[in-house]
Amino acid sequence: MERIQKTFIINDLDKKMVFVAGPRQVGKTTLAQSFCSKWSRLQYLNFDAEKDRLMILRQEWDRKVDLVILDEIHKLKKWKTKLKGIYDTEGIKPRLLVTGSARLDVLRKGGDSLAGRYFFHRLYPFSVRELRGHASPQELLDQLMKFGGFPEPFFSQSETSAARWRKQIFERIIRADIMDLEPIRDIRSLILLLDLLRERVGSPVSYNSLARDLEVSPHTVKRWIEILENLYIVFRVTPYHRNLARTLLKEPKIYFYDTGSVHADPGKRLENAVAVCLLKHLHFLEDTKGKNVALHYLRDKEKREVDFLTIIEGKSVNLIEVKLNEEKIHQSLNYYVHQLKVEGIQLVHGIKQTRSVGNISIVNAAQWLDELEL
Repeated sequence: MERIQKTFIINDLDKKMVFVAGPRQVGKTTLAQSFCSKWSRLQYLNFDAEKDRLMILRQEWDRKVDLVILDEIHKLKKWKTKLKGIYDTEGIKPRLLVTGSARLDVLRKGGDSLAGRYFFHRLYPFSVRELRGHASPQELLDQLMKFGGFPEPFFSQSETSAARWRKQIFERIIRADIMDLEPIRDIRSLILLLDLLRERVGSPVSYNSLARDLEVSPHTVKRWIEILENLYIVFRVTPYHRNLARTLLKEPKIYFYDTGSVHADPGKRLENAVAVCLLKHLHFLEDTKGKNVALHYLRDKEKREVDFLTIIEGKSVNLIEVKLNEEKIHQSLNYYVHQLKVEGIQLVHGIKQTRSVGNISIVNAAQWLDELEL
């Protein structure tokens, strides 16, 4: 299927290098190779393949093709410096597309030798919006909750096939990707950490509590979660506070890019699926329109909590509470809507009729997700 970002990436490739990052097997290579519909001559080189690796090291790719795709090149030492030299001396002919399963966006933080020379796009698992036309929004959301949004397990529509795919991908990430990023001796504890996080989706996570369960230091737990983030396995949603420094000190919530891997009740799976769709939508606005975006949750000392707050260009846009079947307005949502003077949305799975009470709308979760830009 055509990914919505394809047109935006094609337009950007005529101007600068383009980096596309995202989880392993989310469809980056398929997307990159689909550009043959635009340019008939393209060359794909994967740094994990020995023959391609030598060609990349010697910079011997064909300069006469329309597009060169360099996959997993971030595993090459000083790859940023090498790309900078090529771009500065050769320009954008041939066009360069760099893809990777690690967070290439960390380049934008701190000193970036490639600043101003590339556009960045993130490719995430399917959302309800992106799958529009394959089934009704409600059916699509139910399938995302069951199989997750990665192409192979989603289109297999088989729990057995999805489980086998998930096991293979997990082993590949543990054995290769994590060790490439940062050698970890205690792999068993890292795997146990993932199991614990799968059961705590949607709840604030305490590094100290996890450290006690794993018998490691809180610093180690935090570092392991950062590694899992860098490999697009999990992402953090931090609590909102006007003072950013205070936000960073509070407990985050952890969600999985692969909703199908979440070990929790249907309500938490629904919340995880919504979190992935929201993050995908916001990052699409950031990557294609240059918007400054953020995704938070709210919780105060009285433990009044709302699942999500979306922020665009520094302005609070939506307060979002996710419910499996509760149509009564959530008290905390009502409280924060009045405190922040922002629109409140209560997403309910399977609800038939939308209704509004003051500044709060109670809507069908699938229908609302289908209306996002991505």
